[in-house]
Amino acid sequence: MFERLFPRRKRAPQPLPQPNAQLALGALLVRVAFADRNYRASEIGQIDRILAATFNIGPIAAAKLRAICEKLEHDAPDTPEFARILREEVDYAHRLALGQAMWSVALADGHRHEKEEIQLLEIEKALGLTDTDIEELRRQATGEP
Repeated sequence: MFERLFPRRKRAPQPLPQPNAQLALGALLVRVAFADRNYRASEIGQIDRILAATFNIGPIAAAKLRAICEKLEHDAPDTPEFARILREEVDYAHRLALGQAMWSVALADGHRHEKEEIQLLEIEKALGLTDTDIEELRRQATGEP
């Protein structure tokens, strides 16, 4: 009865923050993990560890950052826009390290998935990595000769 008299109003959604390098990296990590449509706890944990180590923040702050990145990944720019932000703010050597981090997320569940590898390749190319470096990142991550 009270519900009809005083209906609950949905809160207006909070606006998403403007992507910066921190949010762009987190969103791309989430995008890699979501690529196979199976977002596992092992991938979430790996993303949190990468964010904590990269930005020198604690585990709770990393989890909060990841939660924002999950929303941003779902509702915000496409991969090239996130990659552009990182290309502008992160030097090449660190973008290579980002490629390694993304591979660690893709392999965190212990399985190789074609969709994740396709997503990774798109991101690596958008980050401006060379074909040689992309191939080397894949070899290092997968242990292939």
